[in-house]
Amino acid sequence: MKTDDTICALATAAGQGAIAVIRVSGKKAIAATEKVFRSVSGKSLKEQTSHTIQLGAVFDKKQVIDDVLVSVFKAPNSYTGDDSVEISCHGSDYICSRILQLLADNGCRPADPGEFTYRAFMNGKLDLTQAEAVADLVQSGSEAAHKVAIRQLRGGFSSDIKKLRDELINFASLLELELDFSEEDVEFANRAELKKLLRKIKSHISRLLESYKVGNVLRSGIPVTIIGEPNVGKSTLLNALLNDDRAIVSEIPGTTRDTIEDTFIHKGVNFRFIDTAGLRETKDIIEDLGINKTFEKINQASIILYMFDVSGSSLEDLELGIQKLRDRLDDPDKIIIIIANKIDLMMKIPRGFKDFLEMETIFISAKRKENLGQILEALIRAVNIDDIGDKTLVCNTRHYLSLSMAYESLLNAEEGIRKKRTTDLIAADAREVLLHLASITGEIATEDLLKEIFGRFCIGK
Repeated sequence: MKTDDTICALATAAGQGAIAVIRVSGKKAIAATEKVFRSVSGKSLKEQTSHTIQLGAVFDKKQVIDDVLVSVFKAPNSYTGDDSVEISCHGSDYICSRILQLLADNGCRPADPGEFTYRAFMNGKLDLTQAEAVADLVQSGSEAAHKVAIRQLRGGFSSDIKKLRDELINFASLLELELDFSEEDVEFANRAELKKLLRKIKSHISRLLESYKVGNVLRSGIPVTIIGEPNVGKSTLLNALLNDDRAIVSEIPGTTRDTIEDTFIHKGVNFRFIDTAGLRETKDIIEDLGINKTFEKINQASIILYMFDVSGSSLEDLELGIQKLRDRLDDPDKIIIIIANKIDLMMKIPRGFKDFLEMETIFISAKRKENLGQILEALIRAVNIDDIGDKTLVCNTRHYLSLSMAYESLLNAEEGIRKKRTTDLIAADAREVLLHLASITGEIATEDLLKEIFGRFCIGK
């Protein structure tokens, strides 16, 4: 992307609305806007101080296009760091397109996706993690996702990475100094102190890597699979939780042949519920494909709701079903919440009822929507969002991979010290750690990486 020309784009969602905002940014942003705008006061936009709003109208020669408000932001005190203007007009498609065309006629070009934020990054207004947080903030669909994005946007994650780099840079420079005096066999970097520092940094990175399990699902929604044998009420439960007839409900076993997904926000957390095909042995090829897909979704999920029919099941049936499930799990420690459905059909207390209770079973009637709140509360406890507080969470795969590579380089550096390897090898590992950490914040970034990141943004942001 070029950064020396002037760009413009619609910053609000496309389509008719009460108000629309058109962004202009670049060296000619104020001059180009002045050619199509006349303020009520008669004063030039160039005369206005930064962060002021002017009332006026946009003209095409003598024709009035719309009455507008024009906000002026002068460099470097703007979102992009360049002179910028925001035109608030009425949200007519026709009005917006006419204003954009007038700006184009006066030297502005349409902005590429994410170009305003790209310029903010290039002008040092944001680092790369903050720029990525802008996209996450725009897309945040829950309180939890918003909380993670806003902390990253405010530099929480960047600050953690900077501290790690600053601590290592001093020792790395001493190692480089040793290389300059290699013939004199001197040691400027105390190996015991360096080893202690590496352990400290490794511990911090390890915590960040561990936080990815929570951060990533909070950002994209926590996947929850509803599983069990056919006809235990999985689809009825999904419909009850969503308060909508999302899945077909039938007394005929095997009705659900494919997975059905929908989202539900509870206490600020976005859960992605997945109704699956009933687990059983079958000769039906299509149903068998559905069951195989069920296990794919089970292994992708963070939480499993295991349902059974309490009116017609024994404790032995339940234990056997859960054991078969665990045998096919990629992660044996995956959270499983046991749900006993159809309490409305219970004619007598089932054998082993006390053991059901000891297994922390939730007893519900999906049909009557009884005790569903207990499921929601169990999900919130499983996520443990209250424990997050103001902790830094890694929610971006790129950050996770860079931290993983930094961690591997730390291990290599530790091994180098332990085996008393030469300074050049230890220094190379230290440089690798710094390189991977710098790539997170964008201090070192390739053109291809920037294109990939900002290409995912919407136009106008």
